Amino acid sequence: MTQTGAPEPDGETIICVRGLKNAFGEQVVHDDLDLDVRRGEILGVVGGSGTGKSVLMRSIIGLQPPVAGDVRVFGEPTADRDEEDTIAIRKRWGVLFQGGALFSTLTVAENVQVPLKEFYPKLAPALLDQIANYKVVMTGLPAEAGPKYPSELSGGMKKRAGLARALALDPELLFLDEPTAGLDPIGAAAFDELTKSLQRSLGLTVFLITHDLDTLHAICDRVAVLADKKVIAVGTIDELLALDHPWIQEYFNGPRGRAAVDSADRHAAREEA
Repeated sequence: MTQTGAPEPDGETIICVRGLKNAFGEQVVHDDLDLDVRRGEILGVVGGSGTGKSVLMRSIIGLQPPVAGDVRVFGEPTADRDEEDTIAIRKRWGVLFQGGALFSTLTVAENVQVPLKEFYPKLAPALLDQIANYKVVMTGLPAEAGPKYPSELSGGMKKRAGLARALALDPELLFLDEPTAGLDPIGAAAFDELTKSLQRSLGLTVFLITHDLDTLHAICDRVAVLADKKVIAVGTIDELLALDHPWIQEYFNGPRGRAAVDSADRHAAREEA
């Protein structure tokens, strides 16, 4: 485990952030932030309100230019690139924004086709339909969800539709921003299982922003903690619990944290049975 985000010897680094500073006017959100994400892992990112979890994600994918610092994905910088290089690297990741961020005037299938049309404008309509239908079913939606509009979907179905769009280009890296927020416990658990299943079957690396302790216990290989304008610790939950930082102890050892542990233990017992 590391408390600074410095590189570790095991595992190829897919995302490397060094000395990141983000600010909005005089409000500094991140200052000298370091983080590494290893190939094939699900990294959970947690932090209190205002710690800039989504801002960090947006900085990594190039939507939030930092004030200072270096961000590299697949060994390549994500800033100050020409259009061709930017397109090449963006094809290799998919993003599920908070709430799904679907286009309300497009059907589910048309939403899934948006990145396909952007990066592969010459694809035949029949092939676009075929790919969209495959991605819809891959995320656990019924095939008949494709022609529906977002307003016709439940909250959980919208999340899955957004995930189908994020997977449209067969990415190696998947960014998930609060994917279980607003879902009931059963729906959240089902989405966790889907995420883990897709990560295993597709060989994905997953950067997952969440406040859901059940998700952290159920599917995350490591957890990065944002506090004090930087990543203060990265490790397994057991490793984090060995630290004496007050926010970490309150977060993981509070009533919800204990409930999440009990739930994870029950799930593990069922898996063994």
